[in-house]
Amino acid sequence: MTSKERMILALNKEKPDRLPVTVHQWQKYHLDTYMGGISALEAFEKTGMDAAIQYFMDIGQFSQLSLHDLEKNILSTPEWQEEIKVIKADPDDFLLYHTVHTPRGVLNYKRAGNLKTTWITEYMIKKEEDLNLIKYMPVPLLDLQPVNQLYDEIGDQGILRGFVWGDQAGCWQHAACLMDINELIFKCFDNPSWVHELLQILLEKKLQFIETMKGAKFDLVETGGGSASSTLISPQIHEEFCLPYDRKIHDALHSLDFKITYHTCGGTKGIEELIIANGTDVSETLAPKSIGGNQEPWEFKAKAGDRLALIGGMDQFNVLTSGTEEEIRSMVYTLFERVGYEGGYILSCADHFFDTPPENLKIYAQAAKECAY
Repeated sequence: MTSKERMILALNKEKPDRLPVTVHQWQKYHLDTYMGGISALEAFEKTGMDAAIQYFMDIGQFSQLSLHDLEKNILSTPEWQEEIKVIKADPDDFLLYHTVHTPRGVLNYKRAGNLKTTWITEYMIKKEEDLNLIKYMPVPLLDLQPVNQLYDEIGDQGILRGFVWGDQAGCWQHAACLMDINELIFKCFDNPSWVHELLQILLEKKLQFIETMKGAKFDLVETGGGSASSTLISPQIHEEFCLPYDRKIHDALHSLDFKITYHTCGGTKGIEELIIANGTDVSETLAPKSIGGNQEPWEFKAKAGDRLALIGGMDQFNVLTSGTEEEIRSMVYTLFERVGYEGGYILSCADHFFDTPPENLKIYAQAAKECAY
């Protein structure tokens, strides 16, 4: 059975020949630092894993990592003119000041980062009136040619993962990148209609982008984001401010025959039924308590049953990076026996890893290959 066949069967909640094993979005830092600068596809082959390749656009994605990418990561229109001033130019400690000119005013925000990741140091939305300016934010078109070329390149080695445009795929999660999350939560109580207006603006833009995805050869499209997890917001806030918008995004993606995975960074306790209700096909990343999740992967599995396929569960720091060979193997076997016993499960890191020894990744992959159905 090929890696693609194995992973597709798992995504369809079926049993493949053995446990599929992968990682969550192989990071350029790890490829450059520990893998000799090879591609993610080559790294999957070298370590013996099933490939899950994430496609990113060059424009409009906050998740780009390098200073060079962030500088070119501008999508301007006559109504949204964005300028970037480089305050600190060290690729391992950079700071960018963004100024956005719109017909009704100016927005400012700051982004910082290093070779591993990026973060926001000043948010774009600072007052309620800024909502009127967010309406001008442009939506890029998805160019199908590089998507489908990458799909063909991957072939039988694994799956191609896609995305919904925005700093995060979900509307609530995107909003949390535009304004301070604490202020956003307070707004849910102080001015909920304003929050819904912001989310509706973002929803319409995401639906506009999804229309351009028709014909893209994505095996799986990721939605959601960590800001909607129950380690950050209550189930009540999730139900009112996440669920309705997630459902509409998922309905639009399903209308184009895409399979969906909903990302919560592991904070799933108390929102299990809401995740199922949003119409996703898959739930990830099943972060265990040891890395900040609020329940173990098998606890979520017990509640979800066979209603969802699952991806994730491996503690990428305490086990995969720092653990012994015995600890890595033991956790793989535990996840197989307690989460993957019915099929419908792809073993994966629960999030990004940066300094994991390549030998540990090979041990991880080999242990999964021993978990046969």
